[in-house]
Amino acid sequence: MTDDGNGAGERDEPMVRAENVTLSLGGRRVLDGVSFELTRGESLAILGASGSGKTTLLRLVLALAEPDEGEIWVAGYPLSRCSFEDILKLRRDIGMVFQGSALFDSMSVLENVAFPLREYTDLPDPEIRERVHETLRIVDLDPDQVEHQLPAELSGGMQKRVAIARAIAPRPDMLLFDEPTGGLDPITTRTINELIVKLREELGVSAIVVTHDIRSALHTADRVALLHEGRLVFVGTPAEMKESKDDYVQEFLGEALFT
Repeated sequence: MTDDGNGAGERDEPMVRAENVTLSLGGRRVLDGVSFELTRGESLAILGASGSGKTTLLRLVLALAEPDEGEIWVAGYPLSRCSFEDILKLRRDIGMVFQGSALFDSMSVLENVAFPLREYTDLPDPEIRERVHETLRIVDLDPDQVEHQLPAELSGGMQKRVAIARAIAPRPDMLLFDEPTGGLDPITTRTINELIVKLREELGVSAIVVTHDIRSALHTADRVALLHEGRLVFVGTPAEMKESKDDYVQEFLGEALFT
């Protein structure tokens, strides 16, 4: 892609910038004037009750939906002015980890992780296999033990790690997580949280983590954003969130931490 003359694509641009984003679905306003930035190498957790618009934000960042008003920039590029081909190129630099892992049931672990490498790169098979093994080790899986297994043969936590491996195999600039600890037990949840932190520290990727799990957010995120009725009512560090005097922030923290 080329620079549009307005600073698009410059390395000092935020990885994501949303400005006054508004979106209605089915006659209901899901997002109402949302603005935030994700700097390079930062992890931002987006919190909120069910139906607050968290996953919708991820869809907008991926250009799977368009806002009614406002604009979203990804890597300095305004999505509303990008061609379809440009959108596809941007998505290649984004790794997505879905809530249910979304692994291909009929493919082995090796083939699942290799999938984006075969789709988006010209790497020969030996290098793909080497990259897959390297990536599985990053997520603390032994490739010799798991590469030939099918997703159904893995525990929920192992499936999640394979999904993360698939997302990071092409070495993207940004990761998007949709409820990465949903449905996992406390021990596995802690393992996934530690892995998210590890990826940020070792690979330097930017990350948006959509979650309802306040404990996970406070553990993994550099900053936290709280959505309420389509609006961002708080954006700041975990420490600032705990000290916030906002009534809804304190109500959300109390219900999330003590229920």
